[in-house]
Amino acid sequence: MITSQRFRVPAARLSARRLQSGVVLVVALIFLLLLTILALSASGRSLLQERMVGGLRNSQQASMSAETALRGAEWKLWTRTLTVGSHLNCFNGSISSDDGCTIFSASNPPYGADGDVTKFLTSQGWVSDIGTTYKGPNDSGYTGSALATARLAKDPVYLIEDLGVEMPPGISGSQHESGVTGPNNGASGNVSTHIFRITARATGGSANTVRVLQSTFDAQANN
Repeated sequence: MITSQRFRVPAARLSARRLQSGVVLVVALIFLLLLTILALSASGRSLLQERMVGGLRNSQQASMSAETALRGAEWKLWTRTLTVGSHLNCFNGSISSDDGCTIFSASNPPYGADGDVTKFLTSQGWVSDIGTTYKGPNDSGYTGSALATARLAKDPVYLIEDLGVEMPPGISGSQHESGVTGPNNGASGNVSTHIFRITARATGGSANTVRVLQSTFDAQANN
């Protein structure tokens, strides 16, 4: 005769097992929460680094673009005045539309508080409809979709100012190049050499990134 016996688990042991199961669940949830926090932190850092890299790239693009426009304007000034008798069109009291040049005078309207030259030189953001757009040696521009990652938000713009006659040191005059004997400006049969200030403004891939560069350049003038 086979008899079966049933063993009863004490109630205290059952309660302990249930308690242990509950603790494992809580620990698992805590670890899951920690992993989630770590993942979000890593994702946030990646996004921050991506934005930093993007900002640095825009800054470098804007700087190179402004440098390109600056050299382009210098080349234009040099080639236009290379031949005796030729010169840039620099207007007194306004900016010429073809060469983007004006004659410096603090009393002229472009140099007033709301003048075009003042805005171009001091504005923090992008300035529209002032100066001459530089589109490169092939006049193809830098905003075309074919440029892909090298595309700029805006084509760079430059402004040329005729600062006046170049004077050598020791001779009275508003402008001079230190250490240079200078041309015989004003004498009959000699070229009249002026100092020009070139200002270039450019953006990167984003229009929110703007760089402004300046240089001075001496060249023949018409007055």
